[in-house]
Amino acid sequence: MKKLIFILSIAFSSLAYGQQQHARTFLFVPGAWDGGWDYAKVDSILTANGDRVYRPTLTGLGERVHLSRPGINLTTYINDILNLIRFENLHNVILVGHSYGGMVISGVAERVPDRIRQLVYLDAMVPNNGESAKDICGDLWGPMIKDSVFVYPFGFTKAVPPGDVPQPLGTFTEPIQIGNPLVKKIPAVFILMTKEGKSSPEHDKMGLLRAKARNWKIFTFEGGHYSMREQPENLVKKLKEVTQP
Repeated sequence: MKKLIFILSIAFSSLAYGQQQHARTFLFVPGAWDGGWDYAKVDSILTANGDRVYRPTLTGLGERVHLSRPGINLTTYINDILNLIRFENLHNVILVGHSYGGMVISGVAERVPDRIRQLVYLDAMVPNNGESAKDICGDLWGPMIKDSVFVYPFGFTKAVPPGDVPQPLGTFTEPIQIGNPLVKKIPAVFILMTKEGKSSPEHDKMGLLRAKARNWKIFTFEGGHYSMREQPENLVKKLKEVTQP
């Protein structure tokens, strides 16, 4: 009997070790006005599959809205994610940036390329050196600037949390500084959201054409811009498709 228990314990330990070896570490960086709350369902699905998930909220957004102030900028957001990686001692990270989050993950990759396994730009901005989010967006935002914040411009947002909140203006106007040659060694993919097989010309300009110029792999994904809200199960399936084993 003791021999059987010993054999079973070895078998279960080996199984657990195998699952741990295949577990992935996802770190999701939300887009503008958004927060980690938006990835709760994605988190649940991935965690149930044995993956590790981090879904931080950037300073002044989501449940951290009480920290909002005029001095917050892109560097603040990059440091939010850098410090999470460092203090959680994360390695081999699949770093996923949605929309504006492409600015943030680009800055993070610049600083800790050795910690990142793959970059996933989810319908995201792909910046060039010296560009700000405002440079990439062009004139799409003008009337939504109020009291040093950029108000959510795409219609109704919830009066009761969770929901999109105004974002400090400096996060859109600070240019990014990139150029670390080691970043080019990180596998990067771009997920393009489509509707009836067609993408938005504005999003093409902000991300798709830039991703193509870098020879990244491009994957299409049918649905609206906020896939984590609208179809979290399908987003998980798409991430499984685009991420490296």
